[in-house]
Amino acid sequence: MFLVGPVKQLKRMCDISRVLATLTMLGCLFMIPYAALWWKSFEFTLLFCALHILSFSWYSLSFSPCVRKMLKIFSLMKK
Repeated sequence: MFLVGPVKQLKRMCDISRVLATLTMLGCLFMIPYAALWWKSFEFTLLFCALHILSFSWYSLSFSPCVRKMLKIFSLMKK
């Protein structure tokens, strides 16, 4: 159930509910070494690391339907 092949994983990554998290995660994955090696900026490297961790958490939580329901309920309660 938890182990899937690479093709199935790519299809899941491109799902409409995960595409923003996937793009953010992959963008940060490429920007971390770019900021560290070419810009030589510790602040941007740290920023992209933090964004990468947050987007990976968001991506991981998107696989649980219970978490999505809870987030919708909490977002409705804030309004």
